[in-house]
Amino acid sequence: MIITESKVLHYFREINKIPRGSGNEKQISDWLLKFARDRNFEVVQDAVNNIIIKKPGTNGNNEPLIIQGHMDMVCEKNADKEHDFLRDPIKLKIDGDMVYADGTTLGADNGIAVAMALALLDSDDIKHPPLEIFLTVDEEVGMTGAAVVDPSLFSAKRLINLDSEEEGVFYTSCAGGCKIDMRIPTHKIPVPAEYEQYAVRVKGLIGGHSGMDIIKGGANSNKLLARVLNELVKHSARINSIKGGLQMNAIPRESEAIVFIPPLKVKHISEIIINYKNIFRNEYRITDPDITVEFAGTDSAESTVFDETTTRKILAAILLAPNGVLCMSADIPGLVEVSNNIGVVTAGSDVVSIWHCPRSSVNSKMEDVLGQIKTLSDLLDAEFVKTAVYPSWEYRATSPLRDSLINSYEKTFGKKPELMAVHAGLECGIISKKIPGADMISFGPDIFMVHSPDEHFSISSLDRTWKFLTVGLAEL
Repeated sequence: MIITESKVLHYFREINKIPRGSGNEKQISDWLLKFARDRNFEVVQDAVNNIIIKKPGTNGNNEPLIIQGHMDMVCEKNADKEHDFLRDPIKLKIDGDMVYADGTTLGADNGIAVAMALALLDSDDIKHPPLEIFLTVDEEVGMTGAAVVDPSLFSAKRLINLDSEEEGVFYTSCAGGCKIDMRIPTHKIPVPAEYEQYAVRVKGLIGGHSGMDIIKGGANSNKLLARVLNELVKHSARINSIKGGLQMNAIPRESEAIVFIPPLKVKHISEIIINYKNIFRNEYRITDPDITVEFAGTDSAESTVFDETTTRKILAAILLAPNGVLCMSADIPGLVEVSNNIGVVTAGSDVVSIWHCPRSSVNSKMEDVLGQIKTLSDLLDAEFVKTAVYPSWEYRATSPLRDSLINSYEKTFGKKPELMAVHAGLECGIISKKIPGADMISFGPDIFMVHSPDEHFSISSLDRTWKFLTVGLAEL
C-alpha cells in the first residue's frame, strides 16, 4: 500500500510538468490519452479534449463507478514572479507536511484528482468495481467540458467526484452559477496640459476561491481600488486605464490604475493614498492584514484619459455592484447561499469589462442577483453578457453510494465523516443533468488557498484520503 500511496504524489509531480491552464489542456489531454493506450485501457478523447478511461473491475461484473475530476487549473502568480503558464512547468516545494508551488498556483485543484485517478489506473493490488475515469477540461472557466460531454460514453450511474478540499467532509450538493461580463463603452480625451502620470496599485490581499473562501469576508482589490479612485477624481485626478484580478472565480488580490494628476495636487493625493491604506488595513485587519496601496510615477507615455461620463460609469459599476456574501442559508448553518465576486476588470481600446461570478444554491435568488447586475448595467448603458451557466447539484435524500462510503470511512478512521453542501460549483451539477438519477458524492484531502499563489496541500491528508478511497472502492 505504501508504494501505491506514493504513486499519487509521483503522478502529481508528473502532470505538473505539463502546462494545463484552462483553455490550454491539449497537451495534458494527449498525455493522458497515451497513458491509457500504453496500458491497453479503453479510452476516449472527445472533441474538446475531455478524457474517459475505462478499467475493468477486479471482481467480476459489479456495478460500474465514475471517478471524476478536471485536468485544468487556475493560473495565478505573484506580480514579481516570472512564469509563463503556457510553457513553464509548475515547480513544487515541500515544507514539512505541506506542498507548495514557487510563487504560482499549485494546481492541486484539481490535479490531485488526476493524480489519484492515474494511481488507480496504474495499480494492480487495489480492489475496485469497473471504473470510468472522467477527466474534464475548462472546469475553472465555466465547466464547458462537462457541459458538452456525450452521456452515452458512460454506463455507470454512480460517481465519486474528487474536486473537494476538506478532509473528512463529504459534499452532497453544490451551488449553481454563471459568468457575467458588464461591458461599458468608453470614450477618451487628451490628457490635460501639464498633468503628470502615476500608477495607483492595491496589493497584498489574500484572495482565494470565490466559492470556498468568500465566507471568510476578505477584501476584493477591485472594490478597494474603485473606492480610492472615486476619491481621487474629486481632487482632479483623471483615469487612463484600470485593471484587476486574473480569474473570475478567484477573489482578486491586486488591482491597478494609471492616473494623471496636476502637479499641485500630488502631495495631497499622496496623503489620500496613505489614509486609504490605513483605512483598509483597519477594515480588513483580520482577513487581509498586509493590504497596501501604492502610488508611484510611471514611465509609459500615455496620452489619453477617460472622459468624465465614462469615469463615472466605470466607478459606479464597481462600487454599486453586489459583491461578497449576499445571503446565508437558513436551512444549513454556515452555508453561503448567495454570493457574487467581481473577479476581473479589464480595459480595452473602447470598452471596460467588469466580470462577475455569481453563485447560489437557490435558483430564484440567483435570478435576483442577476436582476440587480442587469438593472445596474441598463442604468449605465452597459452591455450585459451572461455565459457559462451551470446548474446546482441537489441533495439526494436516499444515496446507497453515500451510505457505503460513510461505512467505509467509519471502518477506516473510527468516526463518521461530515456531510455538507458547498457554495462552490462542482461538475456534479452538470453531470446530474447529463446522467439523470446518478448517485454522486464529492470528497478530497485538505487543500488550502486554492486559486492563489499560496495554494498548498497536506501530504498526510492526501495519504489518508487515498487510503480511504481504496477501502471505499473495495467495499463498492
